[in-house]
Amino acid sequence: MKKPTTRRELLRLGVGAALAASATRLLPGCAAAQRKVEDLPVPAPHPDLCATPAARGANAARVVAVKGLDLPAMTREALEGVGGIAAVVKAGDRVFVKPNMVTLPWASAIFDPLRGGECTKVELLVAVAEACLEAGAAEVVIGDASQQPRFDWSRARSLDGATNLVDEARRLSTRHGRPVRLVCLDAETPEWIEVPTALSFGKVAVSSLVLHTDKVISVPVAKTHRWGYFTLSIKNFIGVTPLARYGWGDHGRVDRYQLHINDRSPRDFNRLAVDIAKAVKPALAIVDMSIGMEGDGPSRGTGGTAIDVRKKLGAWLVLASTDLAAADATAARIMGQDEWKVQEILGMARDEGLGAMCAGDIDLVGGPLEALQMHWKPARPGKFE
Repeated sequence: MKKPTTRRELLRLGVGAALAASATRLLPGCAAAQRKVEDLPVPAPHPDLCATPAARGANAARVVAVKGLDLPAMTREALEGVGGIAAVVKAGDRVFVKPNMVTLPWASAIFDPLRGGECTKVELLVAVAEACLEAGAAEVVIGDASQQPRFDWSRARSLDGATNLVDEARRLSTRHGRPVRLVCLDAETPEWIEVPTALSFGKVAVSSLVLHTDKVISVPVAKTHRWGYFTLSIKNFIGVTPLARYGWGDHGRVDRYQLHINDRSPRDFNRLAVDIAKAVKPALAIVDMSIGMEGDGPSRGTGGTAIDVRKKLGAWLVLASTDLAAADATAARIMGQDEWKVQEILGMARDEGLGAMCAGDIDLVGGPLEALQMHWKPARPGKFE
């Protein structure tokens, strides 16, 4: 039986990032500790998986990129670009929307993880939820497991500070007569369902609220990631696993921290996310590229730094696609990530039927890619100790 996760170990996961943010004198210490993490070597050269482009035309994956400074309007435009939300959500559907709210539990007057690039912006989530209701969705659930069993969704405030996600969910529910629910998955999941993974534990528990729904939409914020190169719409599904509530056979008690450290390479780290996404079968990705995180993300506590895209492109950016692998590959290339990293991670997603990965197989609307690419400081690949 493995020993329980200690507070020190949780800090290495970035759980302590927001705690540290409330006492900024602690941040240099966190960063210094992270510099001690052993760096992994760059993998040996491998064949270019995109050397022979596939036929494009009608079979090309479609990714829509929208620039601007009005995030709700940009989200709506991106949805229209992929055929409209009605092409995904049908009348009577129950919809699960998965944001990245990793450090939301520690949001405060002096620590804003949304402006800090760590969490998905409220503006995108509200626009997606309302579009789903307008398409006739019977219910929209916005949920994440985050890093605490329960957390206050009202701490997710809009960038202008005028509203928050709780008030907006109430407004939409009243206006449309159908509920928008905000769910802390770890505390409110009715059942944890095991799905297979190719990694050493062999299976992973996923919230029934995600698996027992009609449509799943991933709405991540774009970040580079200390243990997985980058975190986008596929990696976002790590957040539908429980913190510390499941165990299997001889492995004993297994929590999300142990899942992170047991298979340590960036490839294995993303293999878990790919296996979860394969089971979940998400229908749509909306990528928040307004204020993200560069460097050793996914949080300040792990060494990440907020990056405001409008300072790079003159405007914010929202990507949308019904092809999650294509959305993530495009976002990673816009973020200037090494091509071998894109292929190593998203080649797995392509092989598991999650979509296209090669630039030659993707129809980018709102490009060209070269006009959107920017310097986005990469993470230094490392491992948990």
